[in-house]
Amino acid sequence: MTRFAPLLLAALAAAFAPAPAQAQQNAPANATIPAPADDVLFRELGGQAGIDRIVGDFVPRLATDARLGEFFKRANQDHLRQMLGELLCRISGGGCVYTGLSMKQAHQDIDVARSDFNALVEVLQSAMDAQGVPFATQNRLLARLAPLHRDVVNVH
Repeated sequence: MTRFAPLLLAALAAAFAPAPAQAQQNAPANATIPAPADDVLFRELGGQAGIDRIVGDFVPRLATDARLGEFFKRANQDHLRQMLGELLCRISGGGCVYTGLSMKQAHQDIDVARSDFNALVEVLQSAMDAQGVPFATQNRLLARLAPLHRDVVNVH
């Protein structure tokens, strides 16, 4: 388990966010996802191709994880990949626009406990390990995602 666990249930949000057109009507979520001043982390992740590889590995892992599969069994996998890709690109400095709902809106009807969030972080770390993302780079990404947990975890 990682000390950065309070950070990636943001990805859960992406799983349940509506299609982009609906998201744009419901919330200006892009404004709630901070964009860093530089693209160093984006480049360290391998740019868009690297993020696509991470997300392409991560989404199937979420769907088959014994702890998290239930959250994702009804999620549109293609849409989930798109939203996670946008989120990771935006937060790493890639200049992308995140078109999903805010984390708070996306999770308001889903009971997400800290243990669920921690499990999601573990799955993301496994996907990043499998894609050869260096540990220090993983930690920098997780640190940028960490502030989103307060809008995701809603069962205390």
